[in-house]
Amino acid sequence: MTRNSCPTKKIDLTRSVYELTEAYPELIPILKDCGFLGVANPVVRTMLGKVTTLPQACARQGRDLEQVIAALKEQGFAVE
Repeated sequence: MTRNSCPTKKIDLTRSVYELTEAYPELIPILKDCGFLGVANPVVRTMLGKVTTLPQACARQGRDLEQVIAALKEQGFAVE
């Protein structure tokens, strides 16, 4: 089986954190490990996550977006 035949989990950086974690619940521990602790709290994830994209979250928390993208790619996500 080639890599291209596997279904790809795509992360669209224009979608909200809430939308992404609803589509891919396995993102929650990955993002938590990247320092976004609030993502593990359902209330915070719902309220702030609905109006925040990953690039916005990185900017607000002083995180390196490229490092977050690298962590996502390591877990098999394609980042758009």
